[in-house]
Amino acid sequence: MRLIPVIDLLDGVAVHAVLGRRKFYQPLKSVLCASADPLAVARAYRHHLGLSEVYIADLNAIQGLPREDHRKIVEILARQTGMSVLLDAGAFDAEGIRDGFNLGACKVIVGAETLRRLESLREIPSAVDPNRLVFSMDLNRGQVISKCSALACLPPLHVMERLQSAGWKEIIILDLGRVGSGRGADRMLAVEARKSFPNMTLLIGGGIRELEELTEYESLGVGGALVATSLHRGTISAQQISKYRTAETDSAHPDASSNSEP
Repeated sequence: MRLIPVIDLLDGVAVHAVLGRRKFYQPLKSVLCASADPLAVARAYRHHLGLSEVYIADLNAIQGLPREDHRKIVEILARQTGMSVLLDAGAFDAEGIRDGFNLGACKVIVGAETLRRLESLREIPSAVDPNRLVFSMDLNRGQVISKCSALACLPPLHVMERLQSAGWKEIIILDLGRVGSGRGADRMLAVEARKSFPNMTLLIGGGIRELEELTEYESLGVGGALVATSLHRGTISAQQISKYRTAETDSAHPDASSNSEP
């Protein structure tokens, strides 16, 4: 299962996201690095934890408050850190998505929060390679949040049904009310989503506290987890990640010598 660290970018610095209350977000304090500089955080993810992907949430763009320097920050992160960037910069149409690709993003996130038209669920994967798209089903206490009222009134599994029908392949379940809380992600919804849509890649985020949760989600067939607070507090450490990766490899590739002839 993919472990995907998050950088929440606000007013030029990495911030600590807690419960989706963005006006209270403060510059990041982390055991991984001494700075809230986004590049320093990304390098810590890469060099201290050995992670190869990073999720960047441009909170200014998501809130409709773009900052030109954020574009440069994303470009540097994408081109100089050796990490594959998953970018959420508030894109809601094909033009915005292609702009994210131009900045160097490997995949662009389309969030329910910033989507404006229900028809876009079908239009976007018809206009852009769906293998480079991820839909973030943004929730607050289990309810979809969106600028599109027709989307916001739908139950999460109904949204996923529409996404599958439209050709989306990768979905994030992200409850902003759990972010930074350490309460754990929404396990029940993850179980229901995996059961109902086994052919879609499911990522989950919001409140993941410890490594055991990752192991549990992996056993459920979840494809990846978005993690931030537990990394910066050290509750999921580099040593634990290394052991987890070793266990993954051993499970996927059993010792060939056990089947060898004497």
